[in-house]
Amino acid sequence: MRHTLPIAPQFYVTAPQPCPYLADRMERKLFTALQGDDAEQLNNSLSQQGFRRSQNVLYRPSCAECSACLSARINISDFTLTRSQKRTLKRNTHLKRRATSPWATEDQYALFRRYLDSRHADGGMADMDVFEFAAMVEETPIRSRVVEYSDATQEELTAVSLTDVLEDGLSMVYSFYSPDLPRNSLGTYMILDHIEIAREAGLPYVYLGYWVPGSPKMSYKASFTGLEVYSGGSWQPMQDAASFEANLHPLSTDPIAEQVSNINLPDRRAHSS
Repeated sequence: MRHTLPIAPQFYVTAPQPCPYLADRMERKLFTALQGDDAEQLNNSLSQQGFRRSQNVLYRPSCAECSACLSARINISDFTLTRSQKRTLKRNTHLKRRATSPWATEDQYALFRRYLDSRHADGGMADMDVFEFAAMVEETPIRSRVVEYSDATQEELTAVSLTDVLEDGLSMVYSFYSPDLPRNSLGTYMILDHIEIAREAGLPYVYLGYWVPGSPKMSYKASFTGLEVYSGGSWQPMQDAASFEANLHPLSTDPIAEQVSNINLPDRRAHSS
């Protein structure tokens, strides 16, 4: 019988484009395809090294002259509710959670469009049509869920999170919610509820995507106790958000070849034997 060794994932770099978080900066991403029998392993391993998933791609910021974007996660064992977060939970007791397989619906897309038009009308997703939305939700080679939150009295869809289930936590891939309820702090509420879901499942982390010092869009993430950021090749507890400054030094990012050589890939042969 003939055996061939699995091919290691190939990494690529996107062309520079305007940064959505910091003015007058350009962003660039290091990425690889997420496919095949080992997709689950690869997603778990790279998520623990600061990568994020978008459909069948895993990516991490790799800007030429900036390393401000820091992958963030909540260590549930170190998390405690603040008074503000307790109020947020109280305001949303009327919401009912429903977790389903990753399948897009018309109600989800309608809410998604309202959210984008109100909060991110000039963002990269602003022109996303219903087919692209369905691809974002449904094209996942790993264990994913759509977590819906509806008004228990009116059965009206209020918030949605596309969530991956990792071996060590939940990764909130993309969330959107009704823009008509600013007092309810629905974005914060969904994170708090995911902390509870992860705790019930015995998972230690909730992955939140990227936190960017100096970006008002990302400041809310620093309000969660137990927050850790991936910096310098390891996860570090965030003791004080002000102590993390956006690193804009032209030598702050390692060369691409060095970045790739430092990525720890799962041992595929061990899992295939």
